[in-house]
Amino acid sequence: MEKENTLNKTIYNFSEKADTIQTIIIGLIAFLVPTFLAQLIHMVFGVQSIIASHSQLIVGSLVNTALILAAINVKGWKKIIGIITMPSISTILSGYVFGTASIYMCYMIPAIWLGNFVLIYAYKFMMLGKKQNYFLAGIIGSIVKVLVIFGSFEILNVFKIFPSKLVNNLQTAMGMTQFITAGIGMIIAFAIYQIEKRKLTEE
Repeated sequence: MEKENTLNKTIYNFSEKADTIQTIIIGLIAFLVPTFLAQLIHMVFGVQSIIASHSQLIVGSLVNTALILAAINVKGWKKIIGIITMPSISTILSGYVFGTASIYMCYMIPAIWLGNFVLIYAYKFMMLGKKQNYFLAGIIGSIVKVLVIFGSFEILNVFKIFPSKLVNNLQTAMGMTQFITAGIGMIIAFAIYQIEKRKLTEE
């Protein structure tokens, strides 16, 4: 029951219309960015370009921005579940972010979903529930998210699920890159949160 109450917390009491619009926008970002932005990067800069090879940094940062905005602005477990599952499905189906390793990312889907949930729950529990600092909630949520995703990858790797030639790159993608993109997403979402706060205050 406590978890349900926590997932219903938002930074502001939005109208039903505003809540619906925000949920749709955030959901679209979470689903479309991994597919279309990653594809656009490959088309514009080339598959072998340094930017394309680091597209996870760009895509992941925007996805984490969407997750954090969902944490502070969207309520209800059904909406939250929808948002946390969209990015990984879109990423794997498109194949642009992880390339030839995309098929192996299917094994990581449950861990990525759980990691995304942990990030959202950290904000709702700490910032909205316990009135803790925005960045403290984000740092703790990001650390736990990385521990969940990277730890799951290492457990699966014990069973030799991933080809040895991909392991080093995947370790980075499931570890440090996850932490970096969560940090960048935290900063972008904070800027949007401040703009939103100023706008609502003026009204």
